[in-house]
Amino acid sequence: MAGVDRSSSIVEYFGGEAGYRCGYCKNVTGNLSHGMWAHSMTVQDYQDLIDRGWRRSGKYVYKPIMNQTCCPQYTIRCRPLHFQPSKSHKKVLKKMLKFLAKGDSPKVAGDVTEEPMDSHREDAVACSFVLKNESDVSQSELKPLNVEETERVETEDNAEEELKKEVESEPPQTCADKDSAGSSERSDSAKLVHTTPKPGKGADLSKPPCRKAKAIRKERKLHKLLQNQTHTLEGSPSQVEPQVLHSQNSKSKANQPKSIEDFIFVSLPDDAAHQLEFTRFLCDSPLEAENPPSGPDCGYGSFHQQYWLDGKIIAVGVIDVLPYCVSSVYLYYDPDYTFLSLGVYSALREIAFTRQLHEKASELCYYYMGFYIHSCPKMRYKGQYRPSDLLCPETYVWVPIEQCLPTLEHSKYCRFNQDLKAVDEGCIKELGRVRVLHKRTVMPYSVYKKRRKGPSDETSVQQYASLVGQTCSERMLLFRS
Repeated sequence: MAGVDRSSSIVEYFGGEAGYRCGYCKNVTGNLSHGMWAHSMTVQDYQDLIDRGWRRSGKYVYKPIMNQTCCPQYTIRCRPLHFQPSKSHKKVLKKMLKFLAKGDSPKVAGDVTEEPMDSHREDAVACSFVLKNESDVSQSELKPLNVEETERVETEDNAEEELKKEVESEPPQTCADKDSAGSSERSDSAKLVHTTPKPGKGADLSKPPCRKAKAIRKERKLHKLLQNQTHTLEGSPSQVEPQVLHSQNSKSKANQPKSIEDFIFVSLPDDAAHQLEFTRFLCDSPLEAENPPSGPDCGYGSFHQQYWLDGKIIAVGVIDVLPYCVSSVYLYYDPDYTFLSLGVYSALREIAFTRQLHEKASELCYYYMGFYIHSCPKMRYKGQYRPSDLLCPETYVWVPIEQCLPTLEHSKYCRFNQDLKAVDEGCIKELGRVRVLHKRTVMPYSVYKKRRKGPSDETSVQQYASLVGQTCSERMLLFRS
């Protein structure tokens, strides 16, 4: 027996018998979960808890009763080191760059692809964060977005638009030129006069079939490459090999998919319409801040990532930096800037941030997005951040989401681990070793059980230990009055 160690997690378990209103399907009593209040918690304990399906909302830590709740919530994590943004992700990043550089914003209010990280109000309970006014933040704290390729992105977009216009205005002439180059003789019957087709007669057969702009671009590049090689052969044979290699290298570089960093860490032009700045502050939460030498520069703990637009705060992302991951907790944003899809943009920034932390802390290599709820269509967007994994609710092993989706289509509750003999390796084995805090004294449950007066609480302690696992139950302190 000993006194309380300040570095220990202290929790108060509440159980989870009563149901309450579901924020997803609106079932009045269908949402069932176990819960406990975290008076304090180490980052390692919370890491181990979320790897067993727990999640915090402020200081309240809860775990859905997966086989009973109306909308099963599966812990989902993304693998940032292998992440590549999708077309829709790139669209959001380009939209932000255009807005910052030129002030462009969608004209149609409906052109929004917003995806808040967690939309129901339960996740926002007791987050207790304070927004700083502009005057409270020094200029040294403001970190402008570094960006390098805005002009290249704009040029590519403009080139595509010009090409589309050209193709739309002159498709017959382009195709006729290609046909004449490929054949020296052409019958008179093939030389047809272009006339407007009569209604109901179908397509104008005198015109060549439509071709995609991408195919025409590819053909032009190939033609230009052949021309360059021909000129080199005529001029200096000794330069042929280097010239071809240079063309191939530049082509392969151009064909490489752009990463998130190519869009986020780029420099804006001097005459940019807007300036977006980024700050990060430690915030109040049950997680005890730690800053070990081998950890990331910012340390471990809970942070507010603030997004400042022209000196005005427009969004705050709440994240937990843990030993093996960055866990996204919630996002608050100004509704006037919904058109920027700040939910998606902040998630992509947090993925890029995870990559940065990994450079210093090699074990930190995952991005946790909270819960994936397949039975709620509006929450399926989290599965679009690939590659990602879902946590098996019975054995607590990670399974690629591609393997989970087919089973989720047939049943909202699923065991993802296909090995039927597999069990929870972290299950409780010795209840007597559970650590208890009673009257400011730390003791194993076996001792507390003998001292306890009144009815037995063994059932409740057994349930708590089975949910947090043997490791956490021996490390955390379970408060007993």
